Amino acid sequence: MKEEEKVKYAIEKLKTAFIRLREGAEEAGDELDKDGVIQRFEFTFELLWKALKIYLEYNGIEVRTPRNSLKEAFRINLFDDEEIFLDMLADRNLTSHIYDIETSEEIFDRIKAVYIPAIEKVLKKLRTEIE
Repeated sequence: MKEEEKVKYAIEKLKTAFIRLREGAEEAGDELDKDGVIQRFEFTFELLWKALKIYLEYNGIEVRTPRNSLKEAFRINLFDDEEIFLDMLADRNLTSHIYDIETSEEIFDRIKAVYIPAIEKVLKKLRTEIE
């Protein structure tokens, strides 16, 4: 697979996961639904940082970790607010260790209010950059 095709494929996988995340967040009603949204967020975040990694490598920038991918993507202006994406990383790391409803509710609220719009914006930017 050519490098450009890899980037397009990674972006397309991210787009699909993002759509499912957004739909889940819009429709979530009870605690079980919200837990599902948090799992979709974890999956979407994984695809996000990996798509960024592939895009960065396509542009000659070598990264290895989610944090490096986010920092380099910010450095080349793929998104404006680095802190949102670093918070996203922290919340993704926290979600695998959530043991209380209050924390999961806070993360769900951030996913819905902050992370979904931020991911949507970077997804549009990536799609524009590669087309």
